[in-house]
Amino acid sequence: MLLLPYTCLLCLSTMGLWTVHSEEVSDSGSTRGPHRNIAPNNVDFAFSLYKHLVASSPGENVFLSPVSISMALALLSLGTRGNTRTQILQGLGFNLTEISEAEIHQGFRLLQNLLEESDTGLEMTMGNTLFLGHSPELLGLFSADIRQYYKLEAIRTDPQDWARASRLINDHIKYKTQGKIDLLMELDGPASPVLINYIFFAGTLAQPFHPASTKEEDFHVNEMSTVKVPMMLQSSPIKYLDDPVLPCLLVQLDYTGNGTAFLILPDEGKMDTVIAALSRDTIQRWSKSLRSSWVHLYIPRLSLSGVHDLGNIMADMGIADLLNNQTDFSGITQEPQLKVSKVVHKAGLQFAEEGVKDAAPTQVPKDIMAAEPLTVIFNRPFIIMIFDHFTWSSLLLGKVENPS
Repeated sequence: MLLLPYTCLLCLSTMGLWTVHSEEVSDSGSTRGPHRNIAPNNVDFAFSLYKHLVASSPGENVFLSPVSISMALALLSLGTRGNTRTQILQGLGFNLTEISEAEIHQGFRLLQNLLEESDTGLEMTMGNTLFLGHSPELLGLFSADIRQYYKLEAIRTDPQDWARASRLINDHIKYKTQGKIDLLMELDGPASPVLINYIFFAGTLAQPFHPASTKEEDFHVNEMSTVKVPMMLQSSPIKYLDDPVLPCLLVQLDYTGNGTAFLILPDEGKMDTVIAALSRDTIQRWSKSLRSSWVHLYIPRLSLSGVHDLGNIMADMGIADLLNNQTDFSGITQEPQLKVSKVVHKAGLQFAEEGVKDAAPTQVPKDIMAAEPLTVIFNRPFIIMIFDHFTWSSLLLGKVENPS
C-alpha cells in the first residue's frame, strides 16, 4: 500500500506583494488532446524542480508532487498581469510563442480530469481552495477562469481571528480529503488570502510485500552512519535494469491500474550523478530497456514527510516575481498591492505491506522461472518516482536519504 498525502500552500498578502499515451476523442472520431501539449513541459519542470530541491537539501529526504505544483502555479498565473504572468508560465517551461495561454489552461483542465477519472489503481483526491481574508471580492474574469479550468473553491475567513481562520483552513482540507491530510497550519498574522492546492494518493501495488517477510536490517545512510529499518521483501517477476549508462540499477513496480513506480539505487557515492541525468530521455530509455526477471527485492518500509519553502527555489528557476515588489496580482481582486508572501509545499509518503489478501497468484513465465534469481537490496540512499502512465504525469519524485 502506498499513501501519499500532499499539500501545496500559496499564501498571499497585501504587504507592499513527454509523449503522452492518451488522447481525447471528439464526437467526429478525431483525436485531440491539449494535455499532449503540456505533458513534456510538465515532466521537464518536474525534474528541474526536483534537482533544485535536492541541491538545496543536501543529505536530507526530499518529496514533492510536481504535477500539483505545476497546476497550482498555472492557476495562480490567471490572477497575474504583465511580466509576472510571463515569468510564471515560462518558469513552468512553456514557450508562449508556440502555445497559447488558453491551450495551457485547457491542457491542465483535461489533465486534472484524466487523473481523477482514469483507472490509476490509486485513490486520488485533488482540488484547490482559496481562503479570502480582508481582500475585496474576486474579479469576475478570474473567478470564472479558475472555476472553469481548476475547479477552485473560494471561502471567506475572518481576517482578524487568526486562530479561527487557521481552524477553518485545516478543517476544510481535512474534510475534502476524508481526513487523510491533516494540514496543521497556523497563521501568524491577519488572515491574508491563502490558496491551498491539495492532493492525496493511496494505492495498492500489483505485487504487494508480505508482512511476515519484513525483518529489521541495516540501512547505510552514509559511510559513518547506519540505522535499523524494517526491510520488506517480495520475490516475484519484476522489471529490472542494471543500467549500462548510469551508475545505478532500478526496478519498476506497477499498481493495479495506471500507476507506475520507479525505484532507483545509485552506486555508492553516485547519487548526484544519477539525479543530474534524470530527464525525459532517461526515463524513456529505462522504459524500453527494463526486462522482467525473478527478483528478491528488499525495500525499507517508509513513513516520511517533507516541507519545502518554494519561494527562493522559484526565484532560482526564473519566477522571481512571486516574492518581490514587482509582482502584479491585480487580476485576482481590485486590491492594488496583493502579493505572494510565501510558497510552501508539504509532502508525505508511506510505503508499507498492505493489500496482500487481495493479491492474485503470480503467473510466472517458464523462462523467468528457469533463470537464476536476482537479489536487489535498497539498503542505501535511493530515488523513488511515481507516474500515472496514462498521462505520464509526475505524481511524486523523492530522494530517500534516511528511511528511519
